Amino acid sequence: MNIVTFEKRHIQEAMALALASYNEERRSVKELPRVSRIPDFDRFAGNGLGVAAFENGRMRGFLCCHDPFENAFRATDVRGIFCPAGGNAAISENRCGIYAAMYQAAGAKWVKAGAVSHAVCLYAHDEELRRQFFWYGFGLRCLDAVRPMEPVDCAPCTDHDFSELPQDQWPLVYPLYLALHRHYCQSPFFMNRVPDTQEEFLASPAQDGGRFFGAWQNDRLCAFLKISPCGEAFVAGGKDYRHITGTYCLPEHRGKGVYQNLLNFAISALKREGYTRLGVNFESFNPTARGFWLKYFAPYTNSVVRRIDERITLSGSPYA
Repeated sequence: MNIVTFEKRHIQEAMALALASYNEERRSVKELPRVSRIPDFDRFAGNGLGVAAFENGRMRGFLCCHDPFENAFRATDVRGIFCPAGGNAAISENRCGIYAAMYQAAGAKWVKAGAVSHAVCLYAHDEELRRQFFWYGFGLRCLDAVRPMEPVDCAPCTDHDFSELPQDQWPLVYPLYLALHRHYCQSPFFMNRVPDTQEEFLASPAQDGGRFFGAWQNDRLCAFLKISPCGEAFVAGGKDYRHITGTYCLPEHRGKGVYQNLLNFAISALKREGYTRLGVNFESFNPTARGFWLKYFAPYTNSVVRRIDERITLSGSPYA
C-alpha cells in the first residue's frame, strides 16, 4: 500500500469513498438525509495535510483535515487538527489497516505543522474502526446525533410554563449560560473554557438566526434550549433541519420532566414551521447529557481525540 499526499486530482475517487461510507451509516440511522456530495474537498487538497492510500493504482482510503487552529476545543493552550465527518473514508476490506497506515503518515504532517491535539470524526456504527483509533491512543470526545422532528415520549409537566423567548428576554438566559460553564469545570468534564461576555453571547444568535426556548416556574427562567440553523457535521444544516447548540436546566428542576417538555415545546414549534429533523452535538464525558440525548436521539458520528506529548515539537526533534 502506498501512502501519498492528498491532492486535487484525488477528489473524485475520495468523494466516491466518502459517499459510500456515509450511506453505510445511513443504513443504521434512518433519520439521516440522502446527500449527493460532501463539501470541503478543495480545501483539503490545498493545505497539504491530508493523505490518500493507494494499492494497484486504486484509492483505498483518504484522511484529510481542516487547517490547524489554536486553543483546541477552546479549553487547551495547544494547536489542534480536526478531520471532520466526510473528511476520511476507506474501503471496507482491511479498513482498520488502511486507517492505521494513513494516520501514521498524516500524524507526522500534523505534528510538523505544530498540532499536538488530533481529532478525527468517525461514523458512530463503525465500532471496529473506533477500536483501531483506540490502539493509537485516541479516546471518545464528542457525538453528533439526530432525530425526526417528532415529540419525545414523556409525561406532561404541569407546574412549569414553556415559551419561545423574544429577543428582549435573551439576557435572562445569560446567568444560566454562566452556570453551564461552571458545570463544565467540574469532574468529570474539566473543561475550563472562557465564557463569552454577555454582549458576545447575545450577538451570536442575532447574527446566525439562533432562537431561545425556555421553561419557567413562578416567572423565573429555570431551563433554556438554544436552536441554531446548523451544527458542525456537513449534514447538520439545510432548509428542513435545526440544531441544538445550548442547553441547561437548574439542578433543583431536574428529574421532573422539565427538559423533555421543553424539548417537546420547541419541537412542536419547529415542526409547524416545516422543519423535519433536529440534531445535537454533545461531549461523551458529560454523563447527564449523554444519558438524555442518547435516549431520544440516534448518534451518527463519534469524534475521537488524542493529545500527544507537545515536547515532540521542541528543538532537537525531527518535527521541530
